[in-house]
Amino acid sequence: MEEAIKGILVDMDEYLTANQSQKLQRVLVSRLIRRTETEKSIPNAQYLTMFLNAKKIEGCSERTLAYYKTTIERLLESVHESIRKVTTNDIREYLADYQSWNNCSKTTIDNVRRNISSFFTWLEEEDYIIKSPMRRIHKIKVTQVVKEIISDEEIEKMRDECKSLRDLAIIDLLYSTGIRIGELVQLNVDDINFEERECIVFGKGSKERRVYFDAKTKIHLQGYINNRVDKNPALFVTLHAPYARLKISGIEIRLRRLGRELGISKVHPHKFRRTMATRAIDKGMPIEQVQKLLGHSQIDTTMHYAIVNQTNVKVSHRKFIA
Repeated sequence: MEEAIKGILVDMDEYLTANQSQKLQRVLVSRLIRRTETEKSIPNAQYLTMFLNAKKIEGCSERTLAYYKTTIERLLESVHESIRKVTTNDIREYLADYQSWNNCSKTTIDNVRRNISSFFTWLEEEDYIIKSPMRRIHKIKVTQVVKEIISDEEIEKMRDECKSLRDLAIIDLLYSTGIRIGELVQLNVDDINFEERECIVFGKGSKERRVYFDAKTKIHLQGYINNRVDKNPALFVTLHAPYARLKISGIEIRLRRLGRELGISKVHPHKFRRTMATRAIDKGMPIEQVQKLLGHSQIDTTMHYAIVNQTNVKVSHRKFIA
């Protein structure tokens, strides 16, 4: 490294004054030699800890942070060397092995790739590495599958099957607003504005936005709240003492069980979100407004949630083409 610095100073000698040359020497020594010596003592685990801290400050949820941690820890266990020496080929081999070991889909392996890419991009931006080895590993092409939505008949069946006012209110709020399950469990009773039929939620990155619900949801929410005997500020709580705030897993389990009882496939919170987006676009709501409701920063993300109704395509073809 010292020889390289001397070579740079010789090459730049005719272009710099004596003072400029001395300044350049100090910068090169500070940046290259001292930083290199410091980084030699930084273990891979510490790089990961610093990355997770940075993501936490950016507003990533605990769930997202846990996914980053698990994904990157598996990579670090596999490479057995300093993260600064990891090559593009190392990661390609790891992703291929990962897919083989876990027999996972292309979508899953692309999620792993994206997490690893975020880690190395951060290392590059923070000058811990010169260039990310992920630059030449591109997004994995996946088959675009048309995902199912909840039909009007199915939503009515779920409403009829609900044994508690709480579950009925949860189903209506998810179906009407399209909010994320993580946003729903954070809601408090005071967050609900019944007069305007709206509430404030905090989405990914702690971004605040306003969402709206229909009259049926208002009635069911009021019925549930008025029948509660606890003082917990949370909007949705357990049915029995100590009446704790519901967790994501609790709602997911309840919805899956309800779907199995009714013979409805793949009932989960995110399916309600996709259904709301599809219904809104299907009824003529501009995609930009749907994007605002869902809290997406990129409109391309909103398009993934929307399924064009094939019947409407047929009707439009007959109207405009036939």
